[in-house]
Amino acid sequence: MTRSIARASAAAIAALLAATLLPGSAIAEAPGPIHAGNTYGWYRSGVTRYEFHGHKKRFWHVSGRGTVRNQHGMLTLNTARRGSVSATLARAGHRTGRWEIRLRSRRYGSGHTNYRVVTQLIPAGTHKQHCGGRNIGLEDYRLGTSRTRFYIHTLPDNTFRARKGMRLHNDQWHTFAVEVTRHHISWFVDAHVVRTERRSAALSGVPLTVRFTMRATPHARMNRSRMQMDWLRYWTDRYPSTKSIRAPRTHRSTFNQAC
Repeated sequence: MTRSIARASAAAIAALLAATLLPGSAIAEAPGPIHAGNTYGWYRSGVTRYEFHGHKKRFWHVSGRGTVRNQHGMLTLNTARRGSVSATLARAGHRTGRWEIRLRSRRYGSGHTNYRVVTQLIPAGTHKQHCGGRNIGLEDYRLGTSRTRFYIHTLPDNTFRARKGMRLHNDQWHTFAVEVTRHHISWFVDAHVVRTERRSAALSGVPLTVRFTMRATPHARMNRSRMQMDWLRYWTDRYPSTKSIRAPRTHRSTFNQAC
């Protein structure tokens, strides 16, 4: 009996210490997946949470072929046999901050062309899109492969790109994040910083919002597929990260699709 009480007391003390060490807003996240937000101390800056319970919120604007709905607590993009489908967060954007998602994807069959699973920050509101010329990619990978790419596009024709090999099996969860400040942009995959870009040509300063896309190859018959987001978070960059964001920079080249 005495040992049982001692073990229970020790567990209670450990739980209290863990709660004390976590930022106040992060307590609600535990227990849960390790991600950049709670690894790099972003909760000190305040958080905006997007959850996907009940009916899909009106501020998610849908375009393309396919369906977008909340399904079992996840924002779900289901494709058709042809064409792309997107869901855009139609709210005021942010010039700086941190965005993170928890994502999984699945393809149904392999006899045709595979979709690309894409999450981007795009110019918000009435700011011109320039045919993707000011987008930031959190992740962009083709189903059935084992490598994702991420990037920055800035005017007039700049692109800053990198790639990362990783497991991208059906229904395997990953977290992808990007930190945008006035001085750098950093990417995080599964709570690890993978690239940091500091060159001024990579920093557009435009307000940004989130767009999820299942991207089809034009005119091709596609394998039906889906992408699902468990949550989306946004933090300001009021306070610096609590861990180093040092990482290799991206490769700079030309983006020939801006308009």
